[in-house]
Amino acid sequence: MFHQILTHFALDPNQYTVQPFGSGLINHTWIVSTPHGPNAYILQKINTGVFKYPQDIARNMASLGTYLQQHYPDYLFAGALPTTSGDYLYVDDQHQYFRLFPFVARSHSIDKVNTPEQAFEAARQFARFTHLLSGFDTRLLKITIPRFHDLSLRYQQFTTALKNGNPQRIQETAALISYLQQQQQLVQTYEHIKNDPGFRLRVIHHDTKISNVLFDDAYKGLCVIDLDTVMPGYFISDVGDMMRTYLSPVSEEEKDVQLITIRDDFFAAIACGYLEELRNELSDSEKQHFVYAGQFLIYMQALRFLTDHLNNDVYYGARYEGHNFIRAQNQAVLLQQYNAKSALFNQIISTI
Repeated sequence: MFHQILTHFALDPNQYTVQPFGSGLINHTWIVSTPHGPNAYILQKINTGVFKYPQDIARNMASLGTYLQQHYPDYLFAGALPTTSGDYLYVDDQHQYFRLFPFVARSHSIDKVNTPEQAFEAARQFARFTHLLSGFDTRLLKITIPRFHDLSLRYQQFTTALKNGNPQRIQETAALISYLQQQQQLVQTYEHIKNDPGFRLRVIHHDTKISNVLFDDAYKGLCVIDLDTVMPGYFISDVGDMMRTYLSPVSEEEKDVQLITIRDDFFAAIACGYLEELRNELSDSEKQHFVYAGQFLIYMQALRFLTDHLNNDVYYGARYEGHNFIRAQNQAVLLQQYNAKSALFNQIISTI
């Protein structure tokens, strides 16, 4: 398989080795390297179960890369390399889609945020990406996952699961269902945002986990990677996803809810890093909803996990019985902890 793929990217398959790489869960990823030279590459097979139209991703990357090269040529853009025919995807006989990226020398990614400084650098990189593309026409971007961060849709799917889902699971999770229903005002706020002229559709990454940032040896941010979910969106998507995944020392997989806490200094680091790049671009209305961003994403993910549990795990799957219930409960506790500190967080924002 790899022999033919490398040939289409003008690489001599006899000179390179291909080995699995990284911890990504969606696409299959390999590192392509050679002992005979400094160049290395990242090869990916796109998961067409998640991304139905890989050509749209390729077009988005090409458009963004062209814009950045024209306006900010010094920015390290992690775009795909062309094949020998000039395309940015290679499609094999089984209709599998592959793309190749240059490996950035002396760079690395991390899977867990361990310090406020790392949170600051990541937030700054995601904000810088959006900032540099502020002049890009978002209408040119293809939607790679329709309604990905549409909270209204996720709540609608939740209510449908309450009607049509597993009756036993609905009964067993009544307390969690009731809590999430009590937070419905967060959906109403999102509906208000969609109609607020103070909110602008921007070029948003939509998947701001720490592993999607490249760092140098001194843990300074270099650029953002994994651009498949880059689409028009609101800034609350990127900020909210960072808060959801950076603030607690434990992940959404943690079963012991006593370990779920909110690290105030990490919140301040996210806010400082993000606003360092976008302070002058965000409207007053957007800044007033900075804290809401965390509520927005944490609540959405709690809804999605519980919805899948009620639907017998048809979307995320489950590694053990009740897996998605544990995840949903985890996110609900995180939301409770976050809400309890909302006044403090608003004070932090007002001082930045």
